[in-house]
Amino acid sequence: MNRVLLVRLGALGDLVHAIPVAAALRRAFPAARIDWLVSGKHRAILDLVPVIDRRLAIDGIFLDAVRELRRSRYDVAIDLQGLMKSALLARSSGAGRVVGFASSYLRERLARPLYTEVYDPGCDGLYDPHEMRHVVEINLGLLQPLGISQVVPEFPIEEVDSAVAKEVRDRTGGRFALLNPGAQWPNKRWPPSRFGRVAAGLLERHGMVSVVLWGDGERELAEEVVGHAGGAAFASPRASIADLVALSRGAGLMVSGDTGPAHIAAAVRTPVVGIFGPTRPSRNGPWSPADITVSRADVCRCHHLRQCRLNTMCLLDIEVDEVVDAVDRRLAAETRGV
Repeated sequence: MNRVLLVRLGALGDLVHAIPVAAALRRAFPAARIDWLVSGKHRAILDLVPVIDRRLAIDGIFLDAVRELRRSRYDVAIDLQGLMKSALLARSSGAGRVVGFASSYLRERLARPLYTEVYDPGCDGLYDPHEMRHVVEINLGLLQPLGISQVVPEFPIEEVDSAVAKEVRDRTGGRFALLNPGAQWPNKRWPPSRFGRVAAGLLERHGMVSVVLWGDGERELAEEVVGHAGGAAFASPRASIADLVALSRGAGLMVSGDTGPAHIAAAVRTPVVGIFGPTRPSRNGPWSPADITVSRADVCRCHHLRQCRLNTMCLLDIEVDEVVDAVDRRLAAETRGV
């Protein structure tokens, strides 16, 4: 195996959950060239993954991307996304072998004829409520047709210098928590007033100042959290992905919903308390068994929907005291070295 193409275009959390595939390939084939086809707006996290040789960013010009792929003469292309677009790009690469998921697990089942080999996770669809394996494990199953199995997941993400992380360390004395109230899906957003009260609890009970993360269009949301925190939190400076990685490595805790920043924190072994509703922690939650999720996935009636179809989101059933208790237990476990 000399040349491998991975296709996972986005989004941030999904890319993080696919990194162990690249790491396992590098261990199995140390001399191989491993390239990754990714959406341009999500490339930044892959720039920090040293086991990848090339990051090929696609920004809408399909034919240009295909020409570049064909020049590389890949032995195998692996579609980690399961969409028609990703499957077509994998097949168009000209690779002799194109590996993807069985049709029952695909996001778009018409992608199946584009693969030469498939891995069947053996579950009832992409969001099977009875499936207890994490998506990281399921992704690694795509390597079975290549003879790679029983992999211990690794997240090789480089340590980086960050002026933003230094500023936060200086301001907090190096002891801080990260709060991430934003999410692309409104259905995943816990109220900012409750995040603010969690920040107050962190300062009172653990002496930790909270730094509130925000992305595009979320600065006001972060300031709202700060406003409810009673002086226990401040909004982070604007942070790049590299800054977010550095902040996560320096933080004592991350409290977040099911979003990309939470998955980055989990990948770099920051203690995490997750707040889950429309997605299942067993599939999408933090990777460490020491991390804790407060979840309403078992009663949610809008699984994997961006918007809640009901008048009241299941996340609203999660009270501040429940999250603060989870924070206490997670930090106690960290103190004990669990």
